[in-house]
Amino acid sequence: MATPLTPSQIAVVKATAPVLKEHGETITTLFYKNLLDANPELRNIFNEANQIGGAQPRALAGAVFAYATYVDDLGKLGAAVERIAHKHASLNVQPEQYPIVGKFLLEAVAAVLGDACTPEIADAWTAAYALLAEIFINREHQIYVAFENWSGWRRFKIQKKVAESSEITSFYLAPEDGVALPKFLPGQYVSLQLYIPKLGLRQPRQYSLSDVSGNDYYRISVKKESGEQIEIPGLISNMLHDDFKEGDIVELTHPTGEFFVKVEEETPIVLISAGVGITPMVSILNSAIAAGSSRKISLVHGARNAEVRAFADTLKRAAEKPNVQATVFLSMVKEKDVKGVDYDVEGRVNLKKVDPERLFTNDSTTHYYVCGPTSFMTDVQQYLVDEGVSQDRVHLEIFGVGN
Repeated sequence: MATPLTPSQIAVVKATAPVLKEHGETITTLFYKNLLDANPELRNIFNEANQIGGAQPRALAGAVFAYATYVDDLGKLGAAVERIAHKHASLNVQPEQYPIVGKFLLEAVAAVLGDACTPEIADAWTAAYALLAEIFINREHQIYVAFENWSGWRRFKIQKKVAESSEITSFYLAPEDGVALPKFLPGQYVSLQLYIPKLGLRQPRQYSLSDVSGNDYYRISVKKESGEQIEIPGLISNMLHDDFKEGDIVELTHPTGEFFVKVEEETPIVLISAGVGITPMVSILNSAIAAGSSRKISLVHGARNAEVRAFADTLKRAAEKPNVQATVFLSMVKEKDVKGVDYDVEGRVNLKKVDPERLFTNDSTTHYYVCGPTSFMTDVQQYLVDEGVSQDRVHLEIFGVGN
């Protein structure tokens, strides 16, 4: 068990926060280089595109700075810790890997700060890292225990591929071993792993589950991104769309994630998405309907145009329920698109253009679930907060490492 930090250690860690903010990315870039050079097997855990593009070092630098800032009030980091712990569990991170990471991180701090890294600073940060590692190890242990008989990566066969739009395809994935699948909460995700010949590595990505729980398959719905190079997002999605066919094998870890809805609850929910961010919302919608829920549900969704918009029929069927309302935005409306049928509002998602009665902002029990590009989610969050919605009722599905 890690020893609690002393008041003097806390003071030292907080005092170094400005220095870490200034030199954080230099420290974390050196850390990742040395860590992965010495432990190349860990490259199978980290997203190589994020390493090449610098997103991973930037994200870690931000996380270290936040930890230093709030080391005496870790409750403020609770949501971030929960999100990261679930991400770690989805990647099968193990307790024995934390000392390895700690060694290289602290060595990078010492190397970059040089003589400024006094024994007092080194001692304080060694203790601070040990405490943080213990927090993650304990929470991840709880998550793994809940996984019961499924640990690590499991082989799944692509049972079926179904085009949902011009750029989004659903993959129905059945376990190769035939063992019944555990249930998940609507909104959660799986990690999927592929071997990448050009890298000589396995690479994981996270995909929201897009259907109800309780089937003999899991469904993910993947957007084909434009990039095909290692350093461009889309390497895995292109392989899934172009190279993987029905009958091929992929690997998954147990469903997890802190972004979910409990369908048995009765309070109103508003689901707000853009683009492929619709996928967890479809799982939530389908799950609520399958459970016979009568809670008020409002969905606001935006797509570039009708061709790329996925699950149009699913939303139409859901909106036939008396407790479900849907508002669809299309950025580009074509002559054949019919208002009230193919879309409701022209333009990007703008909550000011949504009927206030569909946002339930006057009901303090309403929760809001948001998924889409990072800038879209932060704009939605700010709008809701400005409208008087407390931040604890706004839930963002964040996959990007930099958030």
